[in-house]
Amino acid sequence: MTVLWYVVSIVLGFASGGFVSAGIFAFISAIGIVPRMAKRTKTQQYIPLYEDMITIGGVFGTTTMFIRYHLPIGSILVALFSFANGIFVGCLAIALAEVLNVIPIFLRRSRIVAGIPIFLCAIAFGKILGSLLYFIVDGFFIMN
Repeated sequence: MTVLWYVVSIVLGFASGGFVSAGIFAFISAIGIVPRMAKRTKTQQYIPLYEDMITIGGVFGTTTMFIRYHLPIGSILVALFSFANGIFVGCLAIALAEVLNVIPIFLRRSRIVAGIPIFLCAIAFGKILGSLLYFIVDGFFIMN
């Protein structure tokens, strides 16, 4: 039973992580932040490089959850990295605000009308409950 539990947990963990990362990368792709920023900065020729760097950053950021990296890069590079990270998050938030105008049009064209408030509330409450359990209950996600 113990080995089966670990195997199921590993498979569910990888599947959940894959779904979340696919959703985030699809979201970044759907809002078109990379081509929009490349157009504004007149660097369209580097779009494949930007996409690769976002993917590598996502993989590196995910692995930092369970691998402790030590990069002797100094305080100045850490500050520059933090500044660049803040710019990216800010651009992503602005792009999300622009995309929110598209959601009602999508729902109307796809003829999804029943249950939308319940669906959105379920997502919100699930996020709240998951966050509360993670931060309040000590060892909630640790398997013995």
